[in-house]
Parts: sequence; structure tokens; C-alpha cells
Amino acid sequence: MNIRLSTLFLLLFIILSSWQDPYKQGREALVKNYIEKRGVKDNAVLNAMRNVKRHLFVPQNQMANAYNDRPMPIGYGQTISQPYIVAYMTEIIKPKPDFKVLEIGTGSGYQAAVLAEIVKEVYTIEIVPELGNTAAPRLQKLGYKNVNVKISDGYHGWKEHAPYDAIIVTAAAEFVPPPLIQQLKDGGKIVIPVGSPFMTQTLMLIEKKGKKITTKSLMPVVFVPFTRKG
Repeated sequence: MNIRLSTLFLLLFIILSSWQDPYKQGREALVKNYIEKRGVKDNAVLNAMRNVKRHLFVPQNQMANAYNDRPMPIGYGQTISQPYIVAYMTEIIKPKPDFKVLEIGTGSGYQAAVLAEIVKEVYTIEIVPELGNTAAPRLQKLGYKNVNVKISDGYHGWKEHAPYDAIIVTAAAEFVPPPLIQQLKDGGKIVIPVGSPFMTQTLMLIEKKGKKITTKSLMPVVFVPFTRKG
């Protein structure tokens, strides 16, 4: 095969790839310019951010903006988190392929999908039935068979499948729910925004080491409030 012909085949491959996934370039640019440059280094996390098609987790009229590095409304007073924050929170728990992770606040399922690219099992809880009942089939359709969705009050966690290697909370609570600490493995981590609703909160890292619980402030953030039943 001469050089001219091989170049033609390469161009054809690039065109076909773009046609099959017109958002791929946007994902690559998002990871390179807004996630890697801000310090996320874990290769598994970066690959997950490249692989998960965020445009399928936002409202249809917002698909063109899916790869902007910002949160977006998904209805019912909830949002899909900023991609950088999703990557950062995922990296902080130091995910491994054999991990079992609990997520509080499924939303559209984006964070759960990112986790599912890396870890063995994801258990995710959503208090808004309309969101949970949409996220579950979406995740299944996209091939995330290792994600389990429950409609419930996330304050109580998901005791049946505890203990968890890590817990990610995607809504701001005024304190860390005690059941989540109880359901965490020894050596496990919780990452959670803590603070008053509708104000700047602090993203916290909680680590469990035997009977000792340590906390670390990570960065200021703004999340929707942690919603409770009743």
C-alpha cells in the first residue's frame, strides 16, 4: 500500500469515527483542557471521563453544551455536576477495580457511570423517583450492568450491601450522616460537600481507620441540598 492510499484510509477512518461519535472531540478537549490541566492525574479516572458520554445524561435541549465544564440543570431542582468536580471526587477515593462504591444522589446517572468504568460494583441512591426511574434504564441501556439504582432517602445509605470501599455524596449536607460512616469499610473514604444549602460549602474527605474518623477540607464547592423524605 503506497503512502497516498494509506493516508486516504486514515482520513476515512477519522471521518467515520467522528460521524459515529460526533461528541468524542468535545470529550477529549474537556479532559485535556479542564480536567488534566487542573491536576487530575489518575489514568483510570481520565479514561472514564473520556469514555462516558455526558451528552446522554443531560436534557436533550442541552446536549450541545454537554462538554462545557459546568453543572447543568436536569429538572426537579437537581443538577448534573461539573465534569472537573466529578473527576476530582472520583480520584480522591482512589478507586480500584475490586471496589464496591456507594453513591448518594444518582441524578441523571453520570457520576455512577464514571465510577462503573473503574470499579466492580456501584450502588447509587436517588430520592427523586422521576430521576431514579429514568437513570436506571439509561445506565442499563448504556451497558453499565454493574450499577444498581435504588429510590430512597440516601441519609440511611444502603445497608444490605455494606460495607463499602468508598462513598461519594453529590449533595450538600449540614453534617455527615452517621449511617454512611457505619457502612464504610475500615480504611474506606467518604467524599461529601458539607455546609448550608444555597451557599458555598466545603468538600470534605472522611477516612475511617479502625475506631478513628479523620476529616480533611478539600475545596469550596456549591452543590444542591441533601434532600430528606418527610
